[in-house]
Amino acid sequence: MSLGNNIHFLRRQKKITQEQLAEIMDVSRQTVSRWESSEVTPELNKLVELSELFSCKLDTLVRENLNIQEDIYSEIEIRKVLPFTMARYVIISPNPEDDVNSYMDNWARNSGLLTLFPDAKRIGWDFPFVSLELQHRFGLRGYEAAYIIPEGFETDYPGVEYEKQLEADYAAITIYDPFKSPFERIPNAYKKIMEYLQANNFKEKPQEKILSCFEYVYKKNEVTCMDVYLHVEGVTKASTFSKFN
Repeated sequence: MSLGNNIHFLRRQKKITQEQLAEIMDVSRQTVSRWESSEVTPELNKLVELSELFSCKLDTLVRENLNIQEDIYSEIEIRKVLPFTMARYVIISPNPEDDVNSYMDNWARNSGLLTLFPDAKRIGWDFPFVSLELQHRFGLRGYEAAYIIPEGFETDYPGVEYEKQLEADYAAITIYDPFKSPFERIPNAYKKIMEYLQANNFKEKPQEKILSCFEYVYKKNEVTCMDVYLHVEGVTKASTFSKFN
């Protein structure tokens, strides 16, 4: 039964023991154990409390199989991203991700960036400033891509905007094989991060010179991975450090 497995899965994600969950829910540890083994179904009021505790919809808790997502998503962690400089460009089109990534790859080759730094990193994020009329009437969307500029690289090749990114903390999650089902897996990664922030009392706050979110695609052991980053405040200590340049 999915419900018991889901309670077990979400409890481990929240990093609490059966005893701690039992105390929160005002039940015995044995009751939690019986919930997770599907011997007993929690009463409706307890199901509501569980869904609120784990920041998930009641229908998701009861009906979906959340365990299968372990093979798709990593655990969420807080990463401190060190300052970097980027060359960026935005395209509004029916297929902006492919269009702007192709544009930036051409720029990186023509500018000499990939010749000097073949492992230069490219990131991307949604460009939100597209009117509803353009979206619904013409099917247009916006996406922005950027190459991280390594220290010491200079070029006069035109066609991009340069921007400096300040040091910032991000909640990050890795999606494995994101393009197998991109319109499900990628939005769900953002949803998972939002639920994590809510559960841990972190805050989102737009800030000048800091990207609100971005995505980084790479290969690991022949598997395509995408790291999704969402800027957060209220972090006392980041668990890992990232430096794209």
